[in-house]
Amino acid sequence: MADITTPRDLFLHELGDILYVEKKLTGDVLPKLIDEVQDPDFRKGLERHLEQTKGHVANLEQIFDSMGEQSETEKCLGFEGLKKEHDEMIGEVSEDLIDMVDVGAAARTEHYEIAAYHGLIEMARALGEREAVDLLEENLKEEREALHEVESVAKKLRDVTKASAFCATQRPKAFERSAFVP
Repeated sequence: MADITTPRDLFLHELGDILYVEKKLTGDVLPKLIDEVQDPDFRKGLERHLEQTKGHVANLEQIFDSMGEQSETEKCLGFEGLKKEHDEMIGEVSEDLIDMVDVGAAARTEHYEIAAYHGLIEMARALGEREAVDLLEENLKEEREALHEVESVAKKLRDVTKASAFCATQRPKAFERSAFVP
């Protein structure tokens, strides 16, 4: 027989799922990214988001408490897949591409979290859990802000990459064969 038999059970399961993600992010994922990245703006953004994410954990634990439940994490296979993909890619790229890999991983993770919070907010509304809705909306707002910041870093990295690629493809006219031919 299934352990999840009511909408409340499903909500608590999904709440545990996002709690798992947020705890993994604060525990090892974000600190690892902070150490990995080279771009100072990206690093500062990740440091800010690490502090926000600690608040997300507190909000999620407060929701469990307000519902008279122990906070429990549920292993999130979707997040684990994103993490595994990132870790494998980091092992395959040159050091100068790490920021680009990390910005992609950060964007995918933010989209995943945003989708999870949308679903949780709708479930909390259906269950009449007003306090949960408020706390989840607070987390969602910060995840959207983090995604916006990641997108800004991605644009900056894209522009730098385009400029580097352009410079690498341009050869001085003096070295072209036609420059020496009268």
